[in-house]
Amino acid sequence: MEANQEPGKADILEAANRIIPYLHRTPVLTCSMIDAMAGANIYFKCENLQKAGAFKSRGATNAVFGIEPHEIMLGVATHSSGNHAAALARAAFLKKIPAYIVMPENSSKVKIAAVKGYGGRITFCRPTLEAREETLSELLKETNAFEIHPYNNYYIIAGQATAALELIEDSPVLDTIVAPVGGGGLLSGTALATHYFSPSTRVIAAEPLGADDAYQSFYQKKFIPSVNPDTVSDGLRTSLGSLTFPIIQRFVTDIITVNDQETIEAMKLVWERMKIIIEPSSAVALAMVLKHKHRFAGQKIGIIISGGNVDLMHLPWLEGIGG
Repeated sequence: MEANQEPGKADILEAANRIIPYLHRTPVLTCSMIDAMAGANIYFKCENLQKAGAFKSRGATNAVFGIEPHEIMLGVATHSSGNHAAALARAAFLKKIPAYIVMPENSSKVKIAAVKGYGGRITFCRPTLEAREETLSELLKETNAFEIHPYNNYYIIAGQATAALELIEDSPVLDTIVAPVGGGGLLSGTALATHYFSPSTRVIAAEPLGADDAYQSFYQKKFIPSVNPDTVSDGLRTSLGSLTFPIIQRFVTDIITVNDQETIEAMKLVWERMKIIIEPSSAVALAMVLKHKHRFAGQKIGIIISGGNVDLMHLPWLEGIGG
């Protein structure tokens, strides 16, 4: 795949084959009680059980192992406070190259430990986008590492698309697939995979009301940046990318918002009924389906649970968040 070429059907299949040795084919789980609550049949693609705890491992691994070796021989670099940081550090470790990660100084200790555990070389910066970008720019000059953006990269998008590909392969024919949206890497990949491999299936995104830039961009048909997002879903506070937004415009049916209380209730429901750990950014998808039961009644719905990296010392329902 050319770096500047939007992923096609063959690119997604190639990505799926490329990442097989390094990642889990995560299970698709169901829950009869949640089905009864929703009035629909829901198939959960459990990327919370993925390596490094999130779908981000798909894109990072596809990029590190797909980009020409001479381009990344001096290492890879990114700025990230979350799952992409750990995923890229892990992929680089497997490739035996350095990973230079710029992280805000207020990043969670759990995520810092994960990056260090995979051998990532962390440079801390002030917790602003400007500081992150400036620090990364300096780091790239010092190291000549290859930048791999968390979502605005076609190798990343093709890798994220493999989650939906597997969901489609392992489920009955789905009426709708729901994915959360932040920067749009997972959503754009999901939209492409669904377009190529299950064209009768709709793709709908779920987004926090306190970080609804994708919703605004989608309906105003122009890029609206995320400004001062306020949501418990920390993985969904980013703006759409120049590569992800056009794909979302073309292949996504709708973007629907939910508030933090609805998200936390859905997160707690999954913990209690399915006995699996998911993070708030994952729970927005189920929250949206439960909020709009009339819209999805009787359907077969695929939901991509994007990740399960949670600080167990700071659970939202114990801290009064969203109440």
